[in-house]
Amino acid sequence: MASAPEARWHGDNYQSRFFWLNALKLARPDSCVAEVTFEADGPKAFDDVIVKYDPPIPGPGPNRVSADYHQIKFHVTAAGRFGYADLVNPPFIGATAVSLLERLRDAKKTAPPSSLFSFVTPDQIKEDDPLGAIISNNDRSLLIEKLFDNTGDRSRMGKVRKLWREHLAFSSDEELRQVLEGFRIHFGYSSLERMRQEIEERASGLGLRVNAADSDFRFDELARRLKSRGLNGLTPAAFNKMCDDEGLKAGFIPADGAFLPVAIRSFLGPSADVYGATPSNTLLLTDQFRERYLRDDLDWQRDIGPLVENFLRLKVKSSPRLRLILDAHASIAFLAGKTLDLKSSVEVELYQKGQIGPRIWTASDGTQGPSFFQAQHKLGDGADIAVGIGVSRSVDTNVRDYAGASLPKVGMLVSFVLPTGAGQQVVAGGAHSAALAEQVANEVRALKVRTPETPVHIFASCPNSLLFFLGQHHQGLGPCVIYEYDFDRKGNRTYQPSFTID
Repeated sequence: MASAPEARWHGDNYQSRFFWLNALKLARPDSCVAEVTFEADGPKAFDDVIVKYDPPIPGPGPNRVSADYHQIKFHVTAAGRFGYADLVNPPFIGATAVSLLERLRDAKKTAPPSSLFSFVTPDQIKEDDPLGAIISNNDRSLLIEKLFDNTGDRSRMGKVRKLWREHLAFSSDEELRQVLEGFRIHFGYSSLERMRQEIEERASGLGLRVNAADSDFRFDELARRLKSRGLNGLTPAAFNKMCDDEGLKAGFIPADGAFLPVAIRSFLGPSADVYGATPSNTLLLTDQFRERYLRDDLDWQRDIGPLVENFLRLKVKSSPRLRLILDAHASIAFLAGKTLDLKSSVEVELYQKGQIGPRIWTASDGTQGPSFFQAQHKLGDGADIAVGIGVSRSVDTNVRDYAGASLPKVGMLVSFVLPTGAGQQVVAGGAHSAALAEQVANEVRALKVRTPETPVHIFASCPNSLLFFLGQHHQGLGPCVIYEYDFDRKGNRTYQPSFTID
């Protein structure tokens, strides 16, 4: 068990590392981050880390965001749980008199209207607590329409509103709504070690010295020293000077134009902007979706597909070497691969996120791992083939249920699983991912040798990189339909077809 001083050190380091994850973006000329402040001077209200953007970035609603104010809370163990009542409890954030909601209220009095306010913690939300039902899995913002559901104070959401409203001494729900607009709760945030790994990768990519083999981590103490010297608010120019003064530059700067970072976003993750991609090199599709669900008035094939294909074809004209950042649905990853297929002569790096932090994956990165086990299951007398790829999660049961109810022409399920079982870290890297995609394509092609026009229905739970590489083999697969699954369990709780690829 960690001692009290050790717990405090870890908490300080957690805040420092969150600061650096944002401050390192200042070194990129294509970033929207204009200023990052560590422990801002002034009233203590969401001032642990402040990130300002110029130009403003897309936000959870229709308006763009010029600043994000962060309140950070760390606990040593993973046992921490909290609920809606803790937000009015000062000790929850280590305070004696002022609660988290009171700090939010005070911060909104002086911050620009175009601001976000983010509570960041590795703690999880208590099981079955109403708070979990009103936090978006899209961007961790509060689902205002679910909280203010026109029910009375005795309802489940009414009890939440009543407690928060009375704690803030508000006379109406409308006053509470105004305070909660733009509030995000990033629960279950990254571990200390994962943050260190990501900082090391970003710093190294920018030509900065890192001490990966050392027991200490220089960036932790450096943030606090900058604060003590009054240098805790960094702009791009101040960041560059600080790197010179502190001897951080290792003499390597990535060659301009080596890989053009381009991003496609159909949902918003915890990070406020896409690392490495300018707004002009970002296809933002979040207005077409509500959380992870396509708007009812739109169609994947008609409204989403052309936007993705045209965007990528335009970016290829700027550079034949692309670094592709996909904060996007699995279907979009497959379509991106189809657009940048093996005959396109485009060299692609993939920015792959995961439990151990983001990595750059390529088909030639030398990673190796086990091949798929393939099994064939008869589902009926139809000629169509269902392909189930269960890497991150098992998909066979859900595919069987869906095919039985909705796909009468599917006669066979071809299941691909790894001998290690399903998991979040079972794919070693880009080359391993590309090899798995090629295996799927080859084995499906062999099954269709006599009937090449037989439709293939693809159901996958796997890294987007694998789906990108599989999309590059679309011609060998023949006509196929890609499906999205309701993993958030807030929609139809099953599959839905997205793109049909000829």
